[in-house]
Amino acid sequence: MISNRILPLTAFLVALGIFFAYVQPAWSGTIAETKAAIIANDQALAAANSYAVQQNTLASALNTIDSASLARLNVFLPDSVDNVGLILDLTALASRSGLSLSNIDVTTNITAESASALASGAVPIGHANPVGSIDLSLSAVGTYAALQTFLTGIEKSQRILDVQDIVVKGSDTSVYTYQMKLRLFWLR
Repeated sequence: MISNRILPLTAFLVALGIFFAYVQPAWSGTIAETKAAIIANDQALAAANSYAVQQNTLASALNTIDSASLARLNVFLPDSVDNVGLILDLTALASRSGLSLSNIDVTTNITAESASALASGAVPIGHANPVGSIDLSLSAVGTYAALQTFLTGIEKSQRILDVQDIVVKGSDTSVYTYQMKLRLFWLR
């Protein structure tokens, strides 16, 4: 009769000991960490699926845009700076206008914040401007009418060009020397 009560009591105490010594620490330790990792991975998978759906939506929207419109947009705001192409375009515009271009210099606009980011090798996404700009300094010689035609050509250009500064050096003849600073915008 005593053994009938001692055996179940001993089994119960052994079960409590196993629970508190092994099951409970394993459940609250490694199993809890594994569950948290599974939840984090499930959230990352859901975000990746959402990204894939959005990417497919944007790709299908891009495919609906006319290729001629995309080409015009690429000329309007290119994804890189084509210095040689821009200088050739400006030279052709100047020759059609009657100006003679010389001394074309290209300089980048780097702020203190972007210079430190470039030095570190990374640009913080929250502060990154998606549109970059480059300044062009050029000298030209020609008549005032030729300058007006040249500036009208820049105004009607498909690329975004902003005339920042014009300095006119006078002369006794009708031919003047012009120092211009133009700003070109591009998509980073």
